[in-house]
Amino acid sequence: FLSITLAVEKYLEPFRLSLEKLKEVSVRLKKDLIRGLGKHSHHRAAVKMLPTFVRATPDGTEKGDYLALDLGGTNFRVLYVRVVEEQQKVVKMDSKICSIPQEMMLGTGEQLFDHIAQCLGEFLESQDLKGQTLPLGFTFSFPCEQKEIDKSILIRWTKGFSCSGVEGQDVVKLLKEAIHRRGDYDIGSVAMVNDTVGTMMSCGYRDQSCEIGMIIGTGTNACYMEEIKNVKRVEGEDGRMCINTEWGGFGDDGSLKDILTEFDEVVDQTSINPGVHTFEKMISGMYLGEIVRLLLVKMAEDKLLFKGETSEALLTPGQFETKYISEIEDGLENAQKILTALGLNWDPVDACVVRLVCDTISSRSARLCAAALATISNRIRVNRGLDHLKTTVGVDGTVYRKHPNFSEELQAAVRLLAPKCDITFLVSEDGSGKGAAMVTAVAQTTCILPPSQQGATNPAAKKKKSVRT
Repeated sequence: FLSITLAVEKYLEPFRLSLEKLKEVSVRLKKDLIRGLGKHSHHRAAVKMLPTFVRATPDGTEKGDYLALDLGGTNFRVLYVRVVEEQQKVVKMDSKICSIPQEMMLGTGEQLFDHIAQCLGEFLESQDLKGQTLPLGFTFSFPCEQKEIDKSILIRWTKGFSCSGVEGQDVVKLLKEAIHRRGDYDIGSVAMVNDTVGTMMSCGYRDQSCEIGMIIGTGTNACYMEEIKNVKRVEGEDGRMCINTEWGGFGDDGSLKDILTEFDEVVDQTSINPGVHTFEKMISGMYLGEIVRLLLVKMAEDKLLFKGETSEALLTPGQFETKYISEIEDGLENAQKILTALGLNWDPVDACVVRLVCDTISSRSARLCAAALATISNRIRVNRGLDHLKTTVGVDGTVYRKHPNFSEELQAAVRLLAPKCDITFLVSEDGSGKGAAMVTAVAQTTCILPPSQQGATNPAAKKKKSVRT
């Protein structure tokens, strides 16, 4: 067993990143954040640092009725969110899931938005809300360039969508036009919501010190509250704005070449988007299973696993699912079941080695995430001239939620990389529902959005300073 372990270590060593190496990664990201914020450097920055036009986090006094739309895949959700200040901030939600037929994903933009408007109308009728004009938070999980809180231009479709007449257009305008074509109901002001911002805002309602949102699921991304004077693409010196970092693109300019392994390179080359989202491909759920699969194939070919034999399933890209990593690390019994299901002839040593491989890949993911989060936390601390920062991170995503050790490992590494930051982690409760409502509420009270005729109220609105760009 010892000789096999030593041979296996040869493959796993490149995935084990020392604290010094993580500090180097953090320094590189720090430079990229500054480049992304710059007026003239952002267009060539790997980390895009997109302004979201969200200028405050919740203060806990928000209350009222909101609608939320969450479009990010083959289904979309419509929600009715009631935020009640009494009874310890109870949030009541009703929702409906609507499917988008394949032909509609490939049809015209008008057809798609008419379908959304129809489903929203049916939902309002079922809730007896058609006579009201409620503000709406719109979570639209596709690459967009946000111009204002209520204006967002689709850069390109992803996830199997290719509706004509939408790329380069303002999706808020398209939604409103579809609703006006129907003529049987209306909505109030619309706030565009990035999913990381929704995560931050849903946690911010429970904990007012939440100023960072992070997602580690199928993809990975983060947002945080930056000083407006540092956001060179937006006019103004006072206050703060939430920045959507799009940190998945970190390393796309080659800055992480020294930590990429041959297996990472294969994952990139065989992906649908070679050369982009370098950081995401080392961290997120869409790719971790494939990295493990490639390692297991190589070790089997080198006679270190499964008596040198593979199986059709193991040789098929995408067949080793990321959820297997969590299950295998949860117990050797699970490892044995999964290896059997993959058609492999294994012995107890094989099961132990596979578990070690899974642990190494998920550990690298957690530690790289920690390096990026530490960079952002340290930036907030320095921005504010503080010796010590106490802050909260709102987190979501299946990798963070489901993996048995991921959150512990990430938090331990962050403590080492940002020793002057005391960070609390809060798991988000429905960022695209409650979080979208919070973005809308805060946008109204900071006078960025016009209040709706029958929308939400916020007792703090009179106290808050009016901010406009």
